[in-house]
Amino acid sequence: MPDRTAPPVIVVEGLRKAFGRQQVLDGLDLEVARGEVFALLGPNGAGKTTTINVLTTLVRPDAGIATVAGIDVVRDPEQVKRRISLTGQSAAVDDALTGTENLVMLGRLSGLSRRTARARAAELLERFGLTDAASRRVGAYSGGMRRRLDLALSFVVAPEILFLDEPTTGLDTRSRRELWGVIRSLADAGTTVFLTTQYLEEADQLADRIAVLDDGRVVAAGTAGQLKARIGGDAVELHDAHGVLLRQVPTDGSVSGVRRALDLLDESGAEGVVTLRRPSLDDVFLALTSPDGRGARRATSAETVKEPA
Repeated sequence: MPDRTAPPVIVVEGLRKAFGRQQVLDGLDLEVARGEVFALLGPNGAGKTTTINVLTTLVRPDAGIATVAGIDVVRDPEQVKRRISLTGQSAAVDDALTGTENLVMLGRLSGLSRRTARARAAELLERFGLTDAASRRVGAYSGGMRRRLDLALSFVVAPEILFLDEPTTGLDTRSRRELWGVIRSLADAGTTVFLTTQYLEEADQLADRIAVLDDGRVVAAGTAGQLKARIGGDAVELHDAHGVLLRQVPTDGSVSGVRRALDLLDESGAEGVVTLRRPSLDDVFLALTSPDGRGARRATSAETVKEPA
């Protein structure tokens, strides 16, 4: 569970980064609470991967401040690296080795004794549901198994903060949902998870809080429910046999509110199929971001949705 009484574990203020003439991060501000799953959502080109790369010390920012676990990522990158793990968009595993061999090798490289490395490998294989495939070459693993092994590698030395850059890219629906369960279990065990994703359902299912990134800035932040509430309430919709929307009546989503909406539709005499439509993260995404992430809806400052008292 997020600990909002403790100082934020990640703090970003006025972060800027350009590559040549392209300004990728343009005054980025965000905070992440200890123990929460925080999702950074945005279109291609919005700056998600650059943000991860700055926070994990892979890229040096041009301006601004970024601290991870209270440590400045520019002034003391080695201390930051000791507290984090990063899983990128493609699995960083050796296909020629078995699952156990991959984990033992990284354990030995991390300074563990052979016995400790093998014990840690067995523990992680069980934790990530890979015990039955422990002695199988990784080249024969499915995509979901490879991603679970990739996550297991991130925990050979348990990190305080786990960064996941689009962790389920390329996975089928079943494998994606299995990985969501693993990520949520890691968070429940106390690890802070910072993830980027283009899958709106992923952010909705996993994240305690979501920040929407567009043109290098956070344009809105809050829980999934708070972000959805920004763009309107529920509506009862009437569609014809071909799915074309005929009429829409706003409602508060309560039983009495839906009944009133149905009465209005009934009084109109229109015929069709009735559905209750609730705002989704798709609506939030489309309302707040430009198609290419390059600023058609450029914000002057981030709008944070306040949590109720």
